[in-house]
Amino acid sequence: MSEIATIRRAPTDDRRSAIAAAARALIVEKGVEGLRTRDIAERVGINIATLHYHVPTKEALIELVAESLRDAFMQQTIDRPRAHLSAKERMDLEFVDFREIALEKPEIMLVFSELMERARRDERIAEAILPMKHRWRAILTGLLTEGVSDGAYRPDMDAEAVASIFMSCFIGFCRNPHKDAERFERLVAELQRVIRNPALDAPPADLSKSARP
Repeated sequence: MSEIATIRRAPTDDRRSAIAAAARALIVEKGVEGLRTRDIAERVGINIATLHYHVPTKEALIELVAESLRDAFMQQTIDRPRAHLSAKERMDLEFVDFREIALEKPEIMLVFSELMERARRDERIAEAILPMKHRWRAILTGLLTEGVSDGAYRPDMDAEAVASIFMSCFIGFCRNPHKDAERFERLVAELQRVIRNPALDAPPADLSKSARP
């Protein structure tokens, strides 16, 4: 069943979700510049007046799209609870979450990266998308910082800089038309190698050699 067919049968109370899905699909296909209310209405199966009832302005439409992205990210924390886990375990789940988005729901990150790119030139889009970007960086920075304190990660790490590297790597991976599971696993293996505390890989000291009679 096509996504468009599913959208057309969406009940009234899911209309905003259907509009957001149609807008995301158009952003992937044509960019933000290609967003046309007539195209969205056609995909959802409603008239322009009904569309404007739910999203009366372009700003409201972008905010709805941003809200749908936030919901997608939040759903992952609901599906995979992590508050009780260590920093390393929570970071491992961040990799799992991103694998799911990159390989199963690539539209989410493609739309996110498209909006971030446009945010540099459009203040309205920046207001909708930048808080999400800042929160993502803060979450990664917090996990890396806590992991350093726990001894799981490199003691000399610049957590905020590494968080930015992670974000760039993830977004770049999603934009790669040749991405696949094998490439993702290689990327994650290298990122984990970058942050791992090398002391954990050192062989235990041979105390017998230093023992005194």
